[in-house]
Amino acid sequence: MRILSKGEYFGKKKLELSFNGIVLSEYSYHEPKTVWHYHENPYFMYVLHGNMYDFNKKQKTACPSGSILYNNWQETHYNSKESELGRGFHLEFERDWFEQKKIDVSLWEGSKLLENPKIHHIFGKIYYEFITQDHYSKASIELLLLQLCETIGNSEEKTTLNIPNWIEPLKELLHYSTENIDLDYLSKQLNIHPVHLSRSIPKYLSCSLGEYIRQQKIKQSLNYLIDSEYSLTEITYLCGFSDQSHFTRLFKQYFKNTPSAYRKYLKKSQ
Repeated sequence: MRILSKGEYFGKKKLELSFNGIVLSEYSYHEPKTVWHYHENPYFMYVLHGNMYDFNKKQKTACPSGSILYNNWQETHYNSKESELGRGFHLEFERDWFEQKKIDVSLWEGSKLLENPKIHHIFGKIYYEFITQDHYSKASIELLLLQLCETIGNSEEKTTLNIPNWIEPLKELLHYSTENIDLDYLSKQLNIHPVHLSRSIPKYLSCSLGEYIRQQKIKQSLNYLIDSEYSLTEITYLCGFSDQSHFTRLFKQYFKNTPSAYRKYLKKSQ
């Protein structure tokens, strides 16, 4: 069994930033499969390019481009690469960091794929600062990490609620449907009264229906922006925006930059 120490990953390191108990790094993956191993510290893997699988003693998790996977330090696992190219961004914490920030890491046990669009937005901002690395990046990253921990903590607390069995089908509709989504459409698909939906959605999704859909569209756009094969016009269509100006306006609300400017910084790491 191999133990990977702080900042150590399989593959070829392209860029690294380490400060105040945090290690951010980008690696390209070359081998088709790693050996069984675990990490000295908890970390997140943001798949920038390629199709990956994560295997542990309990499950096999598909991690296509744009996925965010969390692995705790005690989690024994191995990874496989199902595409010719593979590239990932790692965000690692020394365990003392959680104590210093008074964050309850016990909520984050095991290994899990993170699908909350808010988490993807925060990761997109962290990666942007990691690539930019100007005088303000370290402070920005630390603030974003606290936001990340708070968002994950709130998401985990939601799992203790008595969540209705229609919430997961609702998320699938919001993630994958190409229809014009409104309460009437969701009501018919889920067989739930529109009034009940309108009252329940903010409770279980932590935001309004419209905000969740907008977050989901921006989350999807990040996946495509990382891949230079897609034009901005294609991304606009694939993510369900009415036109490119609408996509640009909404993207700027979240990232304070246009999609083209964000992509420009991403290319610096390629």
